[in-house]
Amino acid sequence: MNILHSDGLKIAETTLYAHLSKSIKGSTVYGFVFAMNRGKPHTLEVLVDTWPAFTTIIVRPDPNVRKKTKGLYDEVLRRMLAVEDAIDWSTYFLIGGMTSFFPPKKYYIISMNYVVFVQYDFNFNKKPRLSVLNESHANVVNKTWKFGGDDKGYRNILNLIRHFPTCCITDENNQPVSWVLLYDYCAMGMLYTQPEHRGKGYAKALVTTMAQRLHSQGYPVYCFIEECNPLSYKLFKSMFFSVDPSYRVVWYEFIC
Repeated sequence: MNILHSDGLKIAETTLYAHLSKSIKGSTVYGFVFAMNRGKPHTLEVLVDTWPAFTTIIVRPDPNVRKKTKGLYDEVLRRMLAVEDAIDWSTYFLIGGMTSFFPPKKYYIISMNYVVFVQYDFNFNKKPRLSVLNESHANVVNKTWKFGGDDKGYRNILNLIRHFPTCCITDENNQPVSWVLLYDYCAMGMLYTQPEHRGKGYAKALVTTMAQRLHSQGYPVYCFIEECNPLSYKLFKSMFFSVDPSYRVVWYEFIC
């Protein structure tokens, strides 16, 4: 295994971008590398099987930090995980963005997701007047996030608001009623509209504006949609996103 540093990360991003639809479809690695190369805060390191011609790339936490681990899966990845100790199996962790990988350890499936993404340039209709989230909004976002609701979720959301693009619609009191954020692996997520404001087209306006903003700044434009969320799937499919309805990626939670 080889650990990539500054110059190697730039080369890896260029290589992954050359196969962008597969890089995004396979995992969240491209988003992490993209963010790391732009100085976003992280406690991660990137490993490849060989260098400079690599077939498998993994983003994992520094040895003393517990955080999510992402990877592109093939037989090389299986060897890296099972034989070459790319993963510290003694700690709690998640593996996200995987395909049909089932390692010989105890685990729970957290979610199974579609991948929707924009690969080429695109045009937009009239852009609505929207705002951005600030730190005072972290609590309301945390209360509605499926994987939030606690102090850890609040800190995670606060970090995303501070360092990554966000988009929201606010009421007359400047409180957000609909919003979308960007995860630290650069996928759009946490799209939510307060129940009393639904049916007004807010979600479509947010996604359209956020996608335009990300595209103009060079970000990959993609997101993961859980199988149990048909409304979001229908929304993204009706817009300018591409999706392979037969393809899924999975988040696993491992038991120590």
